[in-house]
Amino acid sequence: MNVPPTFKTRRQFIRQAACAALGTWALSNTIRDLRLINAAMAQSNISDYKALVCVFMQGGNDSNNLIIPTLPAEYQNYASIRSPVLAIPLSALLPINPADPDGHSFGLHPACTGLRTLFGENKLAPVFNVGTLVEPITRSQYLSHGVAVPPQLFSHADQVTQWQTSIPDQPPTTGWGGRCADLLASVQPTAKISMTVTLAGANTFEVGNTISQYSVSTSGAIALSGVTGARLSALQQILGIDEAQINLQTAAYANVVDQAVATGTILNGAIAGTAATNYFATPFPNNTLGSQMLMIARLIQAAPALNMKRQIFFCEIGGYDLHSGQTQITNGVPDPTQGSHAVLLGEISTAFLAFQRAMEQLNLSDSVTTFTVSDFGRTFPSNGFGSDHGWGSHHLVMGGAVKGGNTYGTFPTLAINGPDDTSTGRWIPTTAVDQYAATLATWFGVDPSNLSTIFPNVGRFASSNLGFV
Repeated sequence: MNVPPTFKTRRQFIRQAACAALGTWALSNTIRDLRLINAAMAQSNISDYKALVCVFMQGGNDSNNLIIPTLPAEYQNYASIRSPVLAIPLSALLPINPADPDGHSFGLHPACTGLRTLFGENKLAPVFNVGTLVEPITRSQYLSHGVAVPPQLFSHADQVTQWQTSIPDQPPTTGWGGRCADLLASVQPTAKISMTVTLAGANTFEVGNTISQYSVSTSGAIALSGVTGARLSALQQILGIDEAQINLQTAAYANVVDQAVATGTILNGAIAGTAATNYFATPFPNNTLGSQMLMIARLIQAAPALNMKRQIFFCEIGGYDLHSGQTQITNGVPDPTQGSHAVLLGEISTAFLAFQRAMEQLNLSDSVTTFTVSDFGRTFPSNGFGSDHGWGSHHLVMGGAVKGGNTYGTFPTLAINGPDDTSTGRWIPTTAVDQYAATLATWFGVDPSNLSTIFPNVGRFASSNLGFV
């Protein structure tokens, strides 16, 4: 099969992502993109430490119930369409007071007490109506097909890929986190692990051309287990054979496994000092996200021992595809303050607060920025006891460097067939993933002149820096 030289085959793409399953990383001596070579040479003078933490809300978060307008007319709009199943009572909302309200007022879901605390401390910023876009688009352009839209809108697999690559109009080759790592790899030539670390297995976001994601469990590096007897003997023989005596494939396998074992030992040694459950003063919640973010905090604490100047982390919390069961039904009466979505938002809230407190304890609050990503938003009207796949969605950015206590982007008009609606309560994004991601990448250290190398479509939009960090 002939494949254009600028694209990977599907098998190559999966193979590169799957390297994380072995906990391996590699730095190729040849970078295929000459623009990336030139950009990387210009980025080699970074001396401080920074980390990005991507929290993927798998399934499509209903952000319509994460942050809700509280002005009487706007809330009535919300309640009239979302009642009786999804509308949270006004009295139950946690009010927040943006520094620049732009004529609005908002409240958070009642499960988000930790998020409200962080917003009040100016360490959390909601970014409104973000989504995958090929270029800016209005409702009339959407309805008339006058402007291209991302392919396979409202599809989980496609929208996840487009969110994590930030290139919706080209075949996927790398993720935008992976491309940032490729660009900045030269700033830490003695790093002992990969710049990109995943707590949730192989993901598209961290796939790069030269940097491979390193997979870590909530207990530490993933080590070889269950290898005994003849299998252990054979493995040891492979690792010890002189490369001159074996074929290229066997030598490559030996190097990969040897690197994985050695790296795992180094990493587990570096995080050993934070193993005590009370190391961090604020306890992390004992749930899926809390355990992942606790390990990320431990890895960040170990960054000096691992010679890290830049790190990109990926973690994931599933369960957001709530076509039903979004709210709790008691004796036939829906209670949108309770139920599956409330539990998920509560996990985000408690884990974010604990993680931010851990960064403050490490004196790294200004050096670590956490942000959310999800497949898409969800429909504004209920489809029974849940909501359907949407498009634009609100997201959260957290950290000491974040210009929190304020909101960013444009809040959609909450009206079916309104100016921001496709026609069924799916919000047309007014902020592109490209803009959201480019703002984070700029803070991370990507020079503005190199943004087009990471985000080739960002020039189609009004701004590449939304100013939230």
